[in-house]
Amino acid sequence: MFSKKDPKKLLEIDIDQHELIETAQSRIRQKKRLYYHFVIFLLGSIFMIVANKFLNYYVQYNWFVWGICIWTFIFLLHLINVFVTNRFLGKKWEREQREKLVNLQKNKLAKIQEEMEREAAKKASTNPQNPLP
Repeated sequence: MFSKKDPKKLLEIDIDQHELIETAQSRIRQKKRLYYHFVIFLLGSIFMIVANKFLNYYVQYNWFVWGICIWTFIFLLHLINVFVTNRFLGKKWEREQREKLVNLQKNKLAKIQEEMEREAAKKASTNPQNPLP
């Protein structure tokens, strides 16, 4: 209210800070889900081993190994998605791509506008102004 700062600049800063906070919250949620996935993976693996070896569920075959291998593969995909892929293809990358495409479109529109202005100037110079009848 009594600040001498420009309110538009304050709004920009607030929007940037809000975007940073949203990105941080999103990353926290992703990592939290990954940690939950890991805990459930450990508990599920222990349960499969106990079911196969100690509860004698299909004892003739060690099926828990395949279950744990498949689950490990899924967990590794989740891990790569959170820590590798999202880092390169996250919000920052999306914003950069969007800005790049917007700038390309603006450049194309500017070229078209210049071309139209040249054609209009050429027509104006070749055709004298017609007096009204």
